[in-house]
Amino acid sequence: MVSAALVLAACTTSGLRSDAPPLSVPDAAAGSPATQLQWLDRVTWGANASSQAELAKAGLARWMGRQLKPRPQPLPPAAQAQIDAMTISRTPLDQLAMGLDAQRKAADALPDEEQKKAARQAYQQELTRLAREAQQRFVLRALYSPNQLQEQMTWFWMNHFNVNLRKDNIRALVGDYEENAIRPHALGRFRELLGATLHHPAMLRYLDNAQNAANRINENYARELMELHTLGVGGGYSQADVQELARVLTGVGVSLQPADAVPNIRPAVRADYVRRGLFEFNPNRHDYGPKTLLGQPVQARGLAEADEALDRLARAPATARFISRKLAVYFVADEPPHALIDRMASAFARSDGDIAVTLKALFESPEFAASLGRKFRDPVHYVMAGVRLAYDDRVALNVNPMLNWINRMGEPLYGHETPDGYPLNEAAWASAGQMNTRFEIARAIGANGAVLFRADDKAPLEKPAFPQLAESHAVRAMQAGLSADTRGALAQAKNPQEWNTFLLASPELMRR
Repeated sequence: MVSAALVLAACTTSGLRSDAPPLSVPDAAAGSPATQLQWLDRVTWGANASSQAELAKAGLARWMGRQLKPRPQPLPPAAQAQIDAMTISRTPLDQLAMGLDAQRKAADALPDEEQKKAARQAYQQELTRLAREAQQRFVLRALYSPNQLQEQMTWFWMNHFNVNLRKDNIRALVGDYEENAIRPHALGRFRELLGATLHHPAMLRYLDNAQNAANRINENYARELMELHTLGVGGGYSQADVQELARVLTGVGVSLQPADAVPNIRPAVRADYVRRGLFEFNPNRHDYGPKTLLGQPVQARGLAEADEALDRLARAPATARFISRKLAVYFVADEPPHALIDRMASAFARSDGDIAVTLKALFESPEFAASLGRKFRDPVHYVMAGVRLAYDDRVALNVNPMLNWINRMGEPLYGHETPDGYPLNEAAWASAGQMNTRFEIARAIGANGAVLFRADDKAPLEKPAFPQLAESHAVRAMQAGLSADTRGALAQAKNPQEWNTFLLASPELMRR
C-alpha cells in the first residue's frame, strides 16, 4: 500500500480541501504509467498526455484526493471565454424563463396567422439555441476542466435525475438545472442533491408535479422519486406510498409570474407560501390532510412535509444500495459484485450519503482495480475520450461536430425521452450498426478534426487537419497494452490519418 507520507500528502497538498479523503492505492498503480492511464480513462473523460503528466507529478493517491474533493479551478481561457459569452451564463434563469414566456404569449396573441407562425417559430428557435448552449458548455467542461471526476459525476447525476429537452420549455431550463441543481452537489451529500432537483422547475415540469394539487393528484413525480431516484424497484414501497408521497408534493410547482405577484392565499395557510426564483409552494393547492409514508406518519406541515419525506427516502437502506449499485455499474461493471455494493452502501449510510466517501470505497476496492480497461464506453464517453486523446488540451472553438457525432450514436445530451435515463451497460451500445458509426467518427476525429478548431464553419481549415497520435506520450505508454491484432492493423496503416483512425476505432479504445 502507499506510504503514510503519501497519504498525508494527499490531505495537505496546496489546492486540496482539508476534508479530502485520503485514497489508498497499490504501489504498482501509483508508479505504473500504463495503470495510471487506465485510471485516467475511468475517472476522467479520457486519458491524454497532459493529464498523464499531472497524475505522474502528483502521484495517484494525491491526484485522486483532489478529484474526490475538488476546489474550483479555471478552464483554459479560450474555453471559458466561450462559456462566458453564452446567454445561459449571463442571464438569470427567472429573467430568461419569464422573458420567453412573454414572447410565447405575444406570439399566440398575434391576429395574423402568418405572423403568428413566424413568431412561434422564433420562440422555438430560441429555446433550441439555449439548449444547444447548455450542451456546448457541458462538452467544454468535460474536455478541459481540471476537476474531471466532478464533470463525470455531473453527467452521471444528470442521467440519474433525467429530464428531457422536448417537453414544455425545458430547453430553456436545462442549463440552469445542470449548473445549479446538479453540479454543485455532484460530489456532495445525496440528500442535498435530491433536494436541489426537487426544487428545480426543470424537474417539476418534466415529471408534471407543477400540475399536482389537492383533489387533482398527479403521481408521476412521486413514483419516479421512489423508483428511479431513491429506493429503486423492489425498494420496499407500495402503491399506497406513491399516493401518499404525491399528496405530500401537492402545491410544489413553478411560477412564471413576477416575484412580487403573490397569489391570493387563504388566511389560515398564508404563512406557508414559499417563492424562490421560479420555484413556488402554493398552499392553496396543497393537501393538508394526515399522511403516512413508508409506515410512518408525516409530522411536518406544508412544504416541510417534502423535506421530511426526502430525509426518509435519502436515508433508507434501500436507497444506499440502489445508489451504490448504480455507481458501481457506471464505474466498474454491468453486473457489479454484491460484496462491492455492500461495502459502498455501508460507506453511504455511515457518511449520511456523502457521495465522495462512497466513491472512495469504490476506488479503493480490488474490484475496481480488476475492472480497469474493461468497461464499455457509451457514445458520450467514446467521443469525449477520442477528442481528449487526439487533441489533448488544445481548445476546440466549435464543439458542434462533437454534438452531432454523439447524436448519430443515439445518445444526445439531455435527449432521453423517459425518466430512467440512458442505459449504462454494454449491450445498449455495442450493436454492429453502432460499431460502423464509431469507425466513421474515429475517422472524423483522427483525419478531419480540424473542424473543431475553427469558430466559423466557412473558415479555412488549419494545416495539418489531423492530430499526430503516434507521437503522443499517452499513446506511446498505452501501445504495450494493445492486442496483436490492433498492432497489426496499425502497422498496415498507409498514412498518419489512417493510423489515427485505426487506433481510435480499436477494441481497446472502445473501453475504459
